[in-house]
Amino acid sequence: MDLHHLWTGDLSAAPNGDLATADGFNLGMQRVLRRLMTAQGEYIWHPDYGAGLPQRIGNVRDDRVIAAIVRAQIFKEICVARSPTPKITLQSMTNGLIVTIRYFDRFAQKAVTVTFPVQARPYAQSQQAALSVEVPS
Repeated sequence: MDLHHLWTGDLSAAPNGDLATADGFNLGMQRVLRRLMTAQGEYIWHPDYGAGLPQRIGNVRDDRVIAAIVRAQIFKEICVARSPTPKITLQSMTNGLIVTIRYFDRFAQKAVTVTFPVQARPYAQSQQAALSVEVPS
């Protein structure tokens, strides 16, 4: 269990007024997003943490390289199962790209599809609103 905190968002309150927590697929999803959006070296005590996807915007785009980075980084999260192999799709958008990842969450025992925009810093306020998560029941 962890605090519920989506990338670019604030902490949120639970119905009882306490800080909201995340578990199950929500916990895994927010950890995957945090890892992919955090620049390497941003965490002082964990210099290898992060994929730094926003820092790749504006450079020559190589989808194979970006997908390989995403795959390597999400496999560092214990919730992401190696089988079935996660499916990573990249799509162009103005000033960035849209990433869709379909992976199997080992703890929630469900397939999770996460779609999110990646834009160069500073982040647009609309980035959190554009996050999409699909979990079949």
